[in-house]
Amino acid sequence: MLETNIQEFYDDMAEYYHLIFNNWEHSIDYHATVVDRLFMQLGISKESLILDCACGIGTQIIGLARLGYKMFGSDISSNEIARAKTKAINRGLSIDFRVADFRSLDRFFANTFDVVLAIDNALPHLTQNADFVNALRSIYKQTTENGVFIASIRDYDEILKLKPSNSPPSVISTVAGKRIVFQVWDWQEDEYDFTQYIIVDEENKLNTHKFCSRYKALTRSELTAGLLLAGYRDVKWIFPEESGFYQPVVIAEK
Repeated sequence: MLETNIQEFYDDMAEYYHLIFNNWEHSIDYHATVVDRLFMQLGISKESLILDCACGIGTQIIGLARLGYKMFGSDISSNEIARAKTKAINRGLSIDFRVADFRSLDRFFANTFDVVLAIDNALPHLTQNADFVNALRSIYKQTTENGVFIASIRDYDEILKLKPSNSPPSVISTVAGKRIVFQVWDWQEDEYDFTQYIIVDEENKLNTHKFCSRYKALTRSELTAGLLLAGYRDVKWIFPEESGFYQPVVIAEK
């Protein structure tokens, strides 16, 4: 089952998720700066209601709440929501967090939102077309009239040309030693099983953590078509050279 696979992947990884970043605290600020810039360009005020429907441990939502935005957060992983809550409380932030599946958001939220976010390659977990369609329809339903959905995905248009066997490894120096982070990809047509490795070599101890899941290499045209089919009236893409973000960003207006 899709939900079981994703839930298990992120529940298992929740304790270690921050380790995939060079510096998670810096990443919080970076993500918030990028999204805040987009908000200003779109005329989104700090009075707007904003839902991060794939908030994970809080990489985007914490920084945006710290900037003064009214944030709500949801994720399919209860362990990641628990970590996000703790991280927010430790920073004195008040955020409404819920464990929720973004394929059926109306089961968990009675209200709609001016902005819905799904940043950093969340949608490609939906390898089955029915799940993909249901998610986009669910997100559309939870978006207010004239509201927007903002998401980012890997640049699969380029990735599909070569179908690499792994992501570039990242070697991170820490006070106690080093950390190596990378993924191994096993392709089946336009989908790939991936194993996330986090190798921690610190204080003369070597610990290896591995977590497995699957992605669909979702192209921009496929996502654009899905968003228009869900009901969004206008879809546009912003690329890294313009946004300063490391993935293409899509903005869908209702």
